[in-house]
Amino acid sequence: MAFDPATLKYDAQGLIPAIAQDAESGEILMMAWMNAESVSRTLDTARVTYWSRSRQAFWVKGESSGNLQHLVDLRVDCDRDCLLVLVRQEGPACHTNRRSCFYTAVRDGEEVELMTPEAG
Repeated sequence: MAFDPATLKYDAQGLIPAIAQDAESGEILMMAWMNAESVSRTLDTARVTYWSRSRQAFWVKGESSGNLQHLVDLRVDCDRDCLLVLVRQEGPACHTNRRSCFYTAVRDGEEVELMTPEAG
């Protein structure tokens, strides 16, 4: 069966959450938004393309930073309202220059930073 991005369940703004996961390690790297066109662009180019809500524009991950995300696999959840994007990540995924955007844990009511920015 051919995949059609229009069959996904988007929110009122036409967006769907996309969780980026390292295809090799399984580490969750980041969460961002896609629309039908960014899903299509990602599948066509194998370069992960998101939709920036603040800029109202497409952004290819790593286009300006060099920290590219190469598509390994795109998965659709059972409700068709969330995507899992398995990637081969070059460099840090987070705009804070950390490997993952999920670098803060809450432990015993306190925030604990789990990783520091990468040197660069």
